[in-house]
Amino acid sequence: MGKRVLIVDDAAFMRMMIKNILTKHGYEVVGEAANGREAVELYKQLKPDVVTMDITMPEMDGIEGVKAIRAIDPNAKIIMISAMGQQAMVMEAIQAGAKDFIVKPFQQERVLQALERVLARDD
Repeated sequence: MGKRVLIVDDAAFMRMMIKNILTKHGYEVVGEAANGREAVELYKQLKPDVVTMDITMPEMDGIEGVKAIRAIDPNAKIIMISAMGQQAMVMEAIQAGAKDFIVKPFQQERVLQALERVLARDD
């Protein structure tokens, strides 16, 4: 119930780290994408409840990814994952429709907290 996640990050080890945290806490990781373009395709196919989206990726970055997914589903719940010092990009992503953000390197609690918060919102 509301726990299906799509993980988007160009670094495989990052996806694995997030996946480990989520599966340990009852989330189902339904898909993984390495860039925004793959994320959009998988979003259409899988209709996840929430997406974790890296900002800096090849082909299509996270901000473009957010815009494209929100164009398909205006209610999409997307959490940005950014490196330190990407505040401007995080703000751009939030304006594009992302619901929350996590800064790397992140604590497990912060990831879970962001997902719980975003999934509890109805907007």
